Amino acid sequence: MSYDLAELAAFAPYIWWKTTEEALEFPDRLIAQVMNRGTYADVCRLLELVGEGTLLHVLQNAEIGQFTERSWAYWHYRLTDIPLGKVPPMPERKYHD
Repeated sequence: MSYDLAELAAFAPYIWWKTTEEALEFPDRLIAQVMNRGTYADVCRLLELVGEGTLLHVLQNAEIGQFTERSWAYWHYRLTDIPLGKVPPMPERKYHD
């Protein structure tokens, strides 16, 4: 996962509630936000910048609420070889007894 963190600054507006500097402190969160909410053009730019391996890492380590069901399914079909209808469950909060 080697990419220029400064190049991700162009995507910082996807984390609109943080400054650019704050958004760049958590690049996986920023990448997930672009994967979930990004325009087609921005997603293509992101893919070119960070590569499929990074996107897969972000998907596999996603936190609760980072993806909609639609995006979750899309990215699993796009980045993995799972069979149709076998999308893994989305991240969920676990409560301990």
